[in-house]
Amino acid sequence: MLVKGMIAGFVGTAVMSAMMVLKSMMGIVPELDPVAMLAGMFGGPMALGWVMHFVIGTVAWGGGYALLYKILPSDSSVIKGITFALAAWMVMMIVVMPMAGKGSFGMEIGIIAPIMTMMLHVIFGAVMGLTFSKQISKTMPA
Repeated sequence: MLVKGMIAGFVGTAVMSAMMVLKSMMGIVPELDPVAMLAGMFGGPMALGWVMHFVIGTVAWGGGYALLYKILPSDSSVIKGITFALAAWMVMMIVVMPMAGKGSFGMEIGIIAPIMTMMLHVIFGAVMGLTFSKQISKTMPA
């Protein structure tokens, strides 16, 4: 189950990352760049930020989702994924954003920061939940 969760976390992170890149290409809230924030927190290049972003999404959130799957509310894997992703979003808002110098909930950027990041995490959670569901349905007896 843990590996399935990590695969689901990776897929969710990839989709969320594509949305982040599109957001940047469209010039929407350019100062909201979680990958650059991670790179800056670790004092490294953007490549390190991307690696950290995928490690967190795959190992921490994907693995955590698999471990907590059975106790998350709802019978829907997608709703479970969104619920879990909103908890991950809360960690980002009260731990990561202040550590990156953006203030609680990223309010140094503005009200758009928590709104945009919440939307991205809902997408991440839905994709992670759906991907996880597809994997476990293949291994469950009919």
